[in-house]
Amino acid sequence: MSKISLDDRIRGQAVHREQLHAEGYRDVQLRQLVRDGEAEHLHFVPGSTGPRLASSWPGTTHWSRPVAPVGRSLTATVEDALAHIAVCVPPERAILLWESAARIERLAPEALRRVRWRSPAARELAEAVTGLADSGLEVLLCRPLRRLRVQVRQQVVLAGKPVDVLVGRWLVVQVDGWAYHSDSAQRSKDIAHDAELRLRGYTVLRFSYAQVVHGWEEVERTIRRALAAGLHTNSAG
Repeated sequence: MSKISLDDRIRGQAVHREQLHAEGYRDVQLRQLVRDGEAEHLHFVPGSTGPRLASSWPGTTHWSRPVAPVGRSLTATVEDALAHIAVCVPPERAILLWESAARIERLAPEALRRVRWRSPAARELAEAVTGLADSGLEVLLCRPLRRLRVQVRQQVVLAGKPVDVLVGRWLVVQVDGWAYHSDSAQRSKDIAHDAELRLRGYTVLRFSYAQVVHGWEEVERTIRRALAAGLHTNSAG
């Protein structure tokens, strides 16, 4: 299977560099992505030696005390990374990164809410994070749906397996991740599960990675049509 672009691969989620290496991406690609993307952000503890950066450097420097003491370590904690994301990244993208970090680092939402965050943005994200999203794609899907004032639940077990999103009682929305087509066995299991759900009266909508990331308007239009037809409140059986 040919690799998708690195920009698409990491969109809407946090990914360890080692994982990207295992998938065949090289450090030169990672560095190029930083150069081509948003300006770099550097964090310095107040009282430390200031950075020697060229006046033309396009990045942003942050001077703030860390959330957790780090001593002389040059590696920040996950909590400090999340604190900077909260103030440097737009809210819609920040929640994707927080949810992804919660999944990868196994951070319980309750533990995140107990952290003494210094910014209102971080406190709001700590309240919003669920820890239920299996991928950043689910976050992209759920936040707009909740604005429609319908019940939206994640990772509900139906017919013996968790579904990505359950809207109301009867509308199931499944999202195929970026590596979906690399595993035909998993695809066969998903198709069988979709069939079982339909036999039990559920309406199942399945969308691809590309549809959610690059064609959200069409995805939302399809879901709205299903809601207008009452497919979330009535069994399809």
